[in-house]
Amino acid sequence: MRVAVPGPGEGEDPVALEHSLRLADLIRAEARASGGALPFDRFMELALYAPGLGYYVAGARKFGRGGDFVTAPAISPLFGLCLARQCREVLAALGGGDILELGAGAGDLAADLLDGLKAAACLPGRYLILEPGPELRERQRHLLQARHPDLMDRIQWLDDLPPGFSGVLVANEVLDALPVQRFQVREGGEIAEILVKPRGAGWEEMVAEPRSPGLTEAVQALWAQGLAQAPGYASEINPRLGPWIHALAASLDRGLMLLIDYGYDRADYYRPERGMGTLMCHYRHQAHGDPYVHLGLQDLTAHVDFSAAASAGRVAGLAVAGFTTQAHFLIALGLDDLLAERMSGDPGTTEEDLRWLLGAKQLVMPSAMGERFRVLGLAKDLDRTWTGFSLRDLRGRL
Repeated sequence: MRVAVPGPGEGEDPVALEHSLRLADLIRAEARASGGALPFDRFMELALYAPGLGYYVAGARKFGRGGDFVTAPAISPLFGLCLARQCREVLAALGGGDILELGAGAGDLAADLLDGLKAAACLPGRYLILEPGPELRERQRHLLQARHPDLMDRIQWLDDLPPGFSGVLVANEVLDALPVQRFQVREGGEIAEILVKPRGAGWEEMVAEPRSPGLTEAVQALWAQGLAQAPGYASEINPRLGPWIHALAASLDRGLMLLIDYGYDRADYYRPERGMGTLMCHYRHQAHGDPYVHLGLQDLTAHVDFSAAASAGRVAGLAVAGFTTQAHFLIALGLDDLLAERMSGDPGTTEEDLRWLLGAKQLVMPSAMGERFRVLGLAKDLDRTWTGFSLRDLRGRL
């Protein structure tokens, strides 16, 4: 199996390297205390969320040109302005309510959503942000103070999910960062778990009898659907998805959840040709497949099994209100009209016009984000057809 030795990377500064080595020492210590190896989901959890050291809770810049990746809200304000139209529709159906954003990144989506809702005179009672990273909270606060100083009394940062919440819950590129277990089918057909073991200054993947509760049963459920059966096939299972959605459902009294991320329905996720799984790492705008380098300095993600998310929603008492591609979601919500309104003079005649036009293409082109990203709507006590899902309904694939 894979062995990797962590290195500073080209141009890595000594402070970042020291940070990475401290996190590596922490993970090694836990592995030794756990019998010498860790399930991959625990390794991923520590790499991303170890207090003070994990990627999402430390101070390294993550988003935008100076970070490791760019999200849809940073590509174009059109993403947030379209989403504002969907939020407005929900708030109107409820007769008011709040918006809760999970993992608000640099704050761009919150700022753009509030722009759209303010222009439509449909502001939420509160704009709530659940953000675990203190550095990200400060970046969000700084941006929102600059763009919406008049709304700061409505914006609140939370440490936990709010009780009795009604309105719209938005999670953009959050599910992909939930830690995943990894499995492999042995040559003899047995189910094995991929564990992570320290080896010298690096790490070794080892295939062993499943240690994580529920992993064997989850893979057997895939087998019952004719999936992930070939010897050597390896992929991921997300055991935290169900409890995570259950917690969201318990917090939501009434409203709509919008889960936006890159992923597939289950049959597509576990296609035979995807036999190495979907794990990806992002470091300085480069995507690669080695989770054992740049610890604490790079993002680790896996694609979302939207069938599993929909099933978890149903178990938690939610209705699947819609499932579609990001392109169809944004176009249904009037992306073309918003772009036309924003363009000044003849299309493409100014640098600003060009930025908006290129941003719109990145959001909806199949070769960019349009097809790779999907939108899942889960509703509670709110049964109606939503505009964002009206153009193309993919719920039958779930």
